[in-house]
Amino acid sequence: MFTISLCMIVKNEEDVLARCLASVQQAVDEIIIVDTGSTDRTKEIAASFDAKVYDFSWINHFADARNYSFEQATSNYIMWLDADDVIQPADLERLLQLKQTPDFNYDTVTMKYHLSFDDNGNPTYSYRRNRLVKRSNNFRWIGAVHEYLAVGGASFSSEIAVTHRKERQSSDRNLNIYLARHEAGEQFSPRDQFYFANELRDHQRYEESIQWYDTFLDGNQGWVEDNVAACSRKAHCYEALGQRNLAIIHLLRTLQYIPPRPDFCCQLGALFVNDSKFQQAIYWYEQALLTSQYTSDMSFHNPATATWLPQLQLTVCHDRLGNLQKAIEHHRLAMSLNPNHPSMKYNENYYKDKGLL
Repeated sequence: MFTISLCMIVKNEEDVLARCLASVQQAVDEIIIVDTGSTDRTKEIAASFDAKVYDFSWINHFADARNYSFEQATSNYIMWLDADDVIQPADLERLLQLKQTPDFNYDTVTMKYHLSFDDNGNPTYSYRRNRLVKRSNNFRWIGAVHEYLAVGGASFSSEIAVTHRKERQSSDRNLNIYLARHEAGEQFSPRDQFYFANELRDHQRYEESIQWYDTFLDGNQGWVEDNVAACSRKAHCYEALGQRNLAIIHLLRTLQYIPPRPDFCCQLGALFVNDSKFQQAIYWYEQALLTSQYTSDMSFHNPATATWLPQLQLTVCHDRLGNLQKAIEHHRLAMSLNPNHPSMKYNENYYKDKGLL
């Protein structure tokens, strides 16, 4: 059995830290908590889990703090979490089983990261992250904000998932770090250009966000998944500004980098529905059902866009066009995939009232 050091950076996490540590404590051999300036009970809670607690002066640089936490580890492998993450019981069991794997010698282990959920608890957005790494490789974190762990060597793709249970509203912290760096004249890397654009978009500064997405995409230096996301999020900006024609144009730019994916097909379909162009919408929702094989495991993905969501929207489109038999056909398929969704129940009653079911 190999050993695991859990390494975390925290600040004022008294509301969630115990939940996180309790969910994973059974699978780890030591807990390293690096505190960046808490004024609440965070360090006291960490100590109650026999964590080794270290202070680190916050210098607006996440990678520096995470690297410091990794430097304190002593186990064979290092795992990292954020305080508002949890390991669900089934995933804890998978992690414990992984530790029992004979001759386990991978350099890094990816795990799923579930970020949001539907009413039934099914993940609606998830992707993979390098979550467990061999300590002897001395992998380093890079980036002041939206940092990433630079890894290499043999990678193992596990079925373990980390579940994000965010309790706080988004803050201006990351945006302010980027703004200060930009005002100081720092030249942003392509990754920073992309994430700065994301922060601007999240704070509804859409025109500025579009400019930074353009800077990022025009540089042709980005990771393909970031290029695809930039096109999609730029389209969201144009839609928020009421410029749906430009949203469609820039969403189609994803095809410059990848074949069609369900998420973007549904996004295009929604744009056409909003313009009452139901035939065009039908085409893209049908494509969403045909393109699930092109989804990347390392990208953000909503599984609903390849299953019940296009069926639901095809119901709406055919109904609006008067194709009631086709609408009912897609409604039944949608109901079979997600029978408890409020829209499915509404449509069921709608067609029963019409005497069509």
